[in-house]
Amino acid sequence: MSKNILVCVAWPYASGSRHLGHIGGAYLPADIFARYHRLIGNRVVMVSGSDVHGTPITVRADNEGVEPIEIVNKYHKEFLGYWDKLNIQWDNYTTTMTDNHKKVTQEMFLKIKANGLIEKNKSIQAYDPIENKFLPDRYVEGECPKCNYLEARGDQCDSCGVTLDPEELINPKSKLNGNKAEFKETEHYFLKLSALNDQLSKWLNSKKGWRPHVINFSKSFVEEGLQDRAITRDLDWGVDIPNNELGDGKKIYVWFEAVIGYLSATKEWASNMGDPELWKDFWLDENSESYYFVGKDNVPFHAIIWPSMLMAYGDLNLPTNVPANQYILIKGEKASASRGVGKTLNDYLDEWNPDSLRYALGSILPEQNDSEISENEMIRRNNEELVAAWGNLVQRVFSQYINNFDNLDFDFELIDVDKNILDQANTCFEKTGQLIEKVELKSALQTVMSFVNKINAYLNETEPWKVIKKDNKRGTAILYTALTSIDACASMFTPFMPSTSQMVKNAIVRNTQNNWELNEIKKGAELKNIGHLFKKFD
Repeated sequence: MSKNILVCVAWPYASGSRHLGHIGGAYLPADIFARYHRLIGNRVVMVSGSDVHGTPITVRADNEGVEPIEIVNKYHKEFLGYWDKLNIQWDNYTTTMTDNHKKVTQEMFLKIKANGLIEKNKSIQAYDPIENKFLPDRYVEGECPKCNYLEARGDQCDSCGVTLDPEELINPKSKLNGNKAEFKETEHYFLKLSALNDQLSKWLNSKKGWRPHVINFSKSFVEEGLQDRAITRDLDWGVDIPNNELGDGKKIYVWFEAVIGYLSATKEWASNMGDPELWKDFWLDENSESYYFVGKDNVPFHAIIWPSMLMAYGDLNLPTNVPANQYILIKGEKASASRGVGKTLNDYLDEWNPDSLRYALGSILPEQNDSEISENEMIRRNNEELVAAWGNLVQRVFSQYINNFDNLDFDFELIDVDKNILDQANTCFEKTGQLIEKVELKSALQTVMSFVNKINAYLNETEPWKVIKKDNKRGTAILYTALTSIDACASMFTPFMPSTSQMVKNAIVRNTQNNWELNEIKKGAELKNIGHLFKKFD
């Protein structure tokens, strides 16, 4: 039976260009996962959008002397170009600037407040005495008290992943001018995470099959005891506080508001589909599944804070899994466009076939550990695996089939060596599907490529280019078996490399049209010549 699968993907700050780390960390894995579930017949909604209220946007706007909306418009447009070029298949990619998102955010705020889990309280917040203004978390940098990383932000340390408050930093400084930050008392709304600690701990302990670094970090974090956190800030850029009792100059803060985008984006999708109630199938049906694709620096917000907010709100489904990836490293450093570590995504999209880039990244997805990537390794995978193994397999079988078509004899019987390779195709479908469902995408891709190598070995053993000259019937059987196996590989490669896989499938005529099972190739049908699928890099 068809299942409802909600695929939620990290909301990128519309503050700068993305890089390979972002794509390999969240967006490509989510697309692979969602495409597979669509292929096997599940109802899938994949949502995300550009986060327009993050303080990195206002920091960049200040630096460039423009309004935040100008930064947002520039990079949101750039992001849409990424998704188009990379063939990322969204059901709804939106922004946190829509009236719908503001409405859903404010409604969630009011209900959690009515449930007694949001309350006013005084807090100490960083203050810049030179600028005479309070400093949101991202406007403060200093030394991490946990790992001593010198460029920790006022909300989180990128090095060790711990969430922070600005006053915890050692030697905190204002990003506006580099001066030492002071701390003053201010009043804000707080989410009472401490009241949800036991409930969240019980839920985390019930989760099975989560990645060790996600579940272990989350449990450890909760065991230390959750602290209530301010969910508003002294800002003029953000979502308005409903029934505001704090006074002017304060907004709902981005870390509370942005994750609500998963719900608001699903509601927006439902309205776009013409049925505003459709979102309930994915958020209220207890049999629905929801997966959150993020980087490991986002684990606290998606495995701890967002589930806590959902518990505080009530009735909505909690995450089925948070398959957060670790970091993609370039020469030992985390890829970062802002710090100049690695090229921007546009640089790669100008040079690479999108499917080749998807494959190269898919081959090194940092699912369990940080993964080093280099252009030499990406080029090697393209040349040796895509061009020489998969592309060459398609090219030589297609060429043999087309060039000998007039002499093919389809009145053949398959022998054991043919049946064996087709049995391996069925096994590969099963194993690849199981791995994707467990979000072990790198292993799934390796499984398909391993089967490609087995088909090549089958051809080297059976040598249809020689046999066809002596025995048309036997030669046809080999080519038919190879073509059936290639069609199977194209199906299994579809979530990873959708464009080139579809080219292969469009060239083959079938009697059956299975998306995730072996198809019966129509005997006697002509085959379309599609040329080379990939280009070799020097």
